[in-house]
Amino acid sequence: MSAFFVTGSGTDVGKTFVTAALIRRLRAQGRAVAALKPVVSGYNSDNPAGSDPAILLEALGLPVTEENLAEIAPWRFRAPLSPDMAAATEGRVIDAAAVVAFCMRAIATAPDVLLIEGAGGVMAPVGARQTQADLMSALGIPLLFVAGSYLGAISHALTGLDAIKCRGLGLCALIVDETPGSSVDLKATCASLENFTSAPVLALPRGASAASETVLTRLAALL
Repeated sequence: MSAFFVTGSGTDVGKTFVTAALIRRLRAQGRAVAALKPVVSGYNSDNPAGSDPAILLEALGLPVTEENLAEIAPWRFRAPLSPDMAAATEGRVIDAAAVVAFCMRAIATAPDVLLIEGAGGVMAPVGARQTQADLMSALGIPLLFVAGSYLGAISHALTGLDAIKCRGLGLCALIVDETPGSSVDLKATCASLENFTSAPVLALPRGASAASETVLTRLAALL
């Protein structure tokens, strides 16, 4: 069994898009896949369709039921804020140790590949004094880092990668997910980032194409 933590340079860079696409690719190859999105904010319990955990369930071929949502995403909050702030709006506090324990149990029982998607970027706060980086350090599993291709994405990605490096965390791959409507060239963004990491840097174009399928196949081979 292999477990990987999917993180990124910030919110809305495409972590869920990449995770779901990778799940579908692995399943198409006949591999057993499990996925978690332990903490999610911006979640509307009245209409869960289209939420991050719902997208992951659909990629897994599972119905979007309350039971399945609770199984992969126990900490769900309505406000579209950082996890700590979203929890506070509901008078709640996230117990980071409980999140780690939840993930560790899944790691111990996962079939072949387990993908754990984080909330927000590398340094997004979870508890009062814990960040996503603290969760990743506690889990100690390899990372898949997702960045965008918008103007400024390179600096954001390098900041996140530096935080990872400072904690001695292992990077399996850096996926540059094409930002819709960006004026910045996707391949040029990857070429720049390749100067700063020894991990594979993969350019993932949006939309169904031979190029995107090739990238996903290469990424799946790394897991």
